Amino acid sequence: MSEYDYVIIGSGFGGSVSALRLSEKGYKVLVIEKGKWFNNPEDFPTTNWNLRKWMWMPGLGMRGLFKMTLFRHVVALSGVGVGGGSLVYANTLPIPKSEFFNSGHWKGLDNWEDILKPYYETAKKMLGAETHPYMSRSDKAMLQLAKEMGIESSFEKTDVAVHFGKVGVTVSDPYFDGKGPDRTGCNLCGGCMLGCRFNAKNTLDKNYLFLAQPLGAEIMSEKEVYDVIPLSEDGNDGYEIRYKDSISWFPANGSVKTKGVIFAGGVTGTVKLLLKLKSSSLKNLSDMVGQGIRTNSESLIGVTTFDKNAVFSEGIAIGSIVHLDESRHVEPVKYSSGAGFWRLFMAPMVQGNNIFVRFFRMLKDFFIHPLDNLRIFLVDDWSKRTQILLYMESIDSTLRLVRSWTGFLISKPEKGPLPTAFNPKAQEIAHRIETIINGKATVMNTETLLGIPTTAHILGGACMGKDATSGVIDKDNKVFNYKNMMICDGSMISANPGVNPSLSITAISELAMSKIPLKEDVV
Repeated sequence: MSEYDYVIIGSGFGGSVSALRLSEKGYKVLVIEKGKWFNNPEDFPTTNWNLRKWMWMPGLGMRGLFKMTLFRHVVALSGVGVGGGSLVYANTLPIPKSEFFNSGHWKGLDNWEDILKPYYETAKKMLGAETHPYMSRSDKAMLQLAKEMGIESSFEKTDVAVHFGKVGVTVSDPYFDGKGPDRTGCNLCGGCMLGCRFNAKNTLDKNYLFLAQPLGAEIMSEKEVYDVIPLSEDGNDGYEIRYKDSISWFPANGSVKTKGVIFAGGVTGTVKLLLKLKSSSLKNLSDMVGQGIRTNSESLIGVTTFDKNAVFSEGIAIGSIVHLDESRHVEPVKYSSGAGFWRLFMAPMVQGNNIFVRFFRMLKDFFIHPLDNLRIFLVDDWSKRTQILLYMESIDSTLRLVRSWTGFLISKPEKGPLPTAFNPKAQEIAHRIETIINGKATVMNTETLLGIPTTAHILGGACMGKDATSGVIDKDNKVFNYKNMMICDGSMISANPGVNPSLSITAISELAMSKIPLKEDVV
């Protein structure tokens, strides 16, 4: 049985940071990732109609990079593959406002805003953050929105993990003094969230993970960890990690031994596994596992234009942002031309207290506006003609995830208002955009019919606390009651950032890794 100093479960933002920094400190590291390597352009889907390459549902033969998880109170979107969420996220790298650092479960544990400043800068440098230099049609619509609302100064370009350079021109590594891979200038195809086929997106396999491998870090893909067994009561003597094939109909098992373990599989991976292990091999985990689940209170609304000459698919996935106030903002999102799979899930934007009212109002909308609805649902290229609006709020409300007897995760209300599919401010913005681009707004049918909102930023479930009665991990990301065990992923996020959390996950993981000594200094 192979032995390691650290086994990292997951290869997203936290796992990738851990892999590089621990390797730099002389530790023997293994990263276990349930998804696939996407090494070549042809590994990615050209459109999201190619479900086999896009969706992650291995039991149905879909072994792509995008995963949807349906809970009672929210539909969670996430990434799967070597590089985790970086493969499918929209590249944006914002720093949250001050409220994030002074609220939630981690409030008072440290002076987070000041302590994390240098680590945010390190994270930006490592991820190749650059301010979006172009103005797409989407950005122009957002600027007009800001002007009409009297908040023009709140419009700004996004900082994104993209190599712009010269369009289509490949150059030697521009980030790491030649130690990184060659990069190619972005061609503004809008396909960032399908996985970049053109070598322009700064995904984790092109920075942290790429740099970790020459230092000895091993990456084992298409393997899913199902058990973590301490070799002594508190794990001081290390752990046995058991895994199985993740894409096989008849999965083979394997195991390795390690001194330390880092959970980095995101909320739907880490929290699900921790809840399972709490009832078996890791019984001393805090009872707080699964608590403090947060979203960014998102609303995702598609506004499809009636203008046949309009093109909203060109550019990067998210190129700008409008800050509506201190706690709310909206971003324009796009897919590449031809990537219109979501059109199958769209329905009229209506509200109502129950499914019957909403269904009636949806039918009413079809009856009152038959031509508009027909034009929307028969549009020639949905992604080309649609401006997707991503609305977010930094309201601190939480859910709880529990494990059912069948092994599935179930969401339950915990604190504050529940995530809603019918945010009036978001719908107001959508109506304004309808006028600006001459279109009609639609939403996911899970929202219209079931009242379940969608989030790309599910967070928490393994929050920080003073001790095991108030959190799962301490302020250094160490798991209470177990030695050499840490959590570095979205499940550690202990307050609502109100923005894309990727940069924050990276920065907090950088801070956590900075506190681990060099291997040669460990007695």
